[in-house]
Amino acid sequence: MLQGQAPTPPSAPQGGASPAAPAQGAPAQVAPAPAAAPPAVPPPAQAGAPARIAVALPTQVADQLARIEDKASRIEDKYARSEALLTRVEDRVEAAGARMNEAARQADLAALRSEVRALSERTRGLPGIGALVLTAVITAVLTVVLTLVAQRLNLQSLIPLR
Repeated sequence: MLQGQAPTPPSAPQGGASPAAPAQGAPAQVAPAPAAAPPAVPPPAQAGAPARIAVALPTQVADQLARIEDKASRIEDKYARSEALLTRVEDRVEAAGARMNEAARQADLAALRSEVRALSERTRGLPGIGALVLTAVITAVLTVVLTLVAQRLNLQSLIPLR
């Protein structure tokens, strides 16, 4: 039998439901319905869905349905726990990936620092800007002094003409 369907008792009339039909068997879950009113018609939005009919179920079927509902509830709980666990694992994997990226950046920074340190050690022995300016000034002064000495000693004849 499909869910939502109930066996029709052999004494029930074929034309419609009698008010005494729901009273047979022990009702486990019965939707309240007026005695004289026909079964409720589903709203137009559920026109394609099968109509639900309030029927009293035998106790064995009701017990089996209750066990199935309990089992479905436990499965849903396990699914929710598994989903929460997977979410936590995903968060941990993302955090580990972020830490690995940071470590890689730190390694890159360490390599860059060592390169800069090596470059600074190589350039440390080179003269600074002050030494270069002092050398330029001394060279200019010596050039002027030597040119004046060459003119005083009449050494212009040693310079070839162009």
